[in-house]
Amino acid sequence: GFWSTLSLNIPDFTRYGRSQKAQTVGQALGLPTTMTLFAFLSVMVTSGSQAVYGEAIWDPVQLAAKTDNVFGIIFALVTVLVATLSVNVAANLVSPAFDFSNIAPRKISFRTGALATCVLGVLIFPWKLYSDPQGYIFTWLGLVGGLLGTVAGILIADYWILRRTELDLADLYSTGGRYWYDGGWNWRAVVAFVTGGVLAIGGADFHPLIDGRPIPALESLADYGWAVGLGTSMALYLALMLARGRGKTVV
Repeated sequence: GFWSTLSLNIPDFTRYGRSQKAQTVGQALGLPTTMTLFAFLSVMVTSGSQAVYGEAIWDPVQLAAKTDNVFGIIFALVTVLVATLSVNVAANLVSPAFDFSNIAPRKISFRTGALATCVLGVLIFPWKLYSDPQGYIFTWLGLVGGLLGTVAGILIADYWILRRTELDLADLYSTGGRYWYDGGWNWRAVVAFVTGGVLAIGGADFHPLIDGRPIPALESLADYGWAVGLGTSMALYLALMLARGRGKTVV
């Protein structure tokens, strides 16, 4: 769930890569190594707080408040501030800024899209979500991961398996082109998304976010929402597209 957003947004960064090798090396060295280190440090610090203060404190701000040294508090808060800005700019700002700009490129610049994203980011009250680690980790990330896993499955199936990484760039932006499908919609992708999404999150309990009961038959799949959504949507999309393309090239 944590990686599901950035994995789909990564083209917003790799578009500036000078070559396929450059972006591959950059991701391989930059993402797994740093995130593994961050995860390790998070576990160590939280475990250390249990030993020092008698309780596991996962929130770095609350942990900094336990420090009785002024310089230590300032250093900790500056670190949190820099980390928050860097993570949000990289992971949560670039992609929606491009999306807003692409709606009306002549009227909305990347900077304007970024400002709109910042405003909306405040209006959705993210601190309310973050205040409950149980709801954030096991509810919100499960919901986001399950749904975005289905999107990833469709993209992987279409780009890597069906098209062998080859796309007609002009037709991507042409009305009536090979990617226009039925009135601009590929209903096979929609069916794969809905089916994968229901299986991925249908059995989860999202009570902290929405009022509703999970589907009992799907509860066993809830803890594996991302994998279930990805696998289901990928298999179903491939089956529907191959059935459509029998006797001709799949487009």
